[in-house]
Amino acid sequence: MAALRASKGALRKELKRRLVALSAAEKQRQSRLLSDRLFKHPKYISSERIAVFLSMDDEVCTEEIIKDMFKRGKSCFIPRYQSSNSHMDMLKLSSLQDLETLPLTSWNIRQPAEDCKSREEALSSGGLDLMLMPGLGFDLFGGRLGRGKGFYDTYLRRCSKHPKGKPYTIALAFKEQLCQKIPVDANDVVIDEVLYEDQ
Repeated sequence: MAALRASKGALRKELKRRLVALSAAEKQRQSRLLSDRLFKHPKYISSERIAVFLSMDDEVCTEEIIKDMFKRGKSCFIPRYQSSNSHMDMLKLSSLQDLETLPLTSWNIRQPAEDCKSREEALSSGGLDLMLMPGLGFDLFGGRLGRGKGFYDTYLRRCSKHPKGKPYTIALAFKEQLCQKIPVDANDVVIDEVLYEDQ
């Protein structure tokens, strides 16, 4: 277990180094390409209820995806992380204007306030059809390396208990985030697909 933790830690360091070296223009170029590819994806087209992360600077930008979801009349759910533990909820966003009014967290991303009780939580209603996954690194076998808090792994286990079951999961990755093999353990949930720019 200690060896696995150490190899994950070393890989996180290497991936952060790779991401820092990426220019803003290159991140924007790959983000646009992946958004366009997602818009043609059969799972995206057929999904009504989609969870999407609000991207940080070192992640594929999801802004155009959120705009497209509202344009197509899909239900958009965004994360609310609890910093004190690994609990995360996916709460419904009603519009782009709604997004702009959300408070900023210490990670400089917007999320619904901790005390907000009025929003629909995906699992308390119809579940999710599709979840777009962030992460630091990915392999082509469904391995994902997150930031070490376990938010998404814990949430996906909760999804599997919902009558609708676990949503289809697509990771959005810069090609620099691809690894030969991500070290995983029993707590790491395998993702269905990684979307990246293949040469």
